[in-house]
Amino acid sequence: MPRRPYRIAFLVLLVTEVLIALFVRDRIIRPYVGDFLVMPLVYCAVQSVRRVPVGPAVTGVLLFCYLVEGLQYLHIVERLGLRGSDFFTTLIGRSFEVIDLLMYTLGAAAVLWIERRRIPAAGTRKV
Repeated sequence: MPRRPYRIAFLVLLVTEVLIALFVRDRIIRPYVGDFLVMPLVYCAVQSVRRVPVGPAVTGVLLFCYLVEGLQYLHIVERLGLRGSDFFTTLIGRSFEVIDLLMYTLGAAAVLWIERRRIPAAGTRKV
């Protein structure tokens, strides 16, 4: 499977996330849609550089997202003395929210749903 569609999707999602981070100050899109899109963003980044089976890739990316949220729970930015760094506070985040875990999980479900429709099941390819 070509990597180009993943690269394009990654760039589109990255630009979308940056625009949300820079310009959206609401109570729905920034906190929820932004977190939802993180999962497909990282998934597409992984798939754009290396072919990984969908299941393990989605699981690995979801666990990574959970790890980052766990680091927020531990206030890792403050503990590392990076509170003044806009880059790290944006990258890692500032506060733990259980709802973020749900949004990452929904993002993972969306990736699985899209991939299952995009990639024909084994044995169903027409010759």
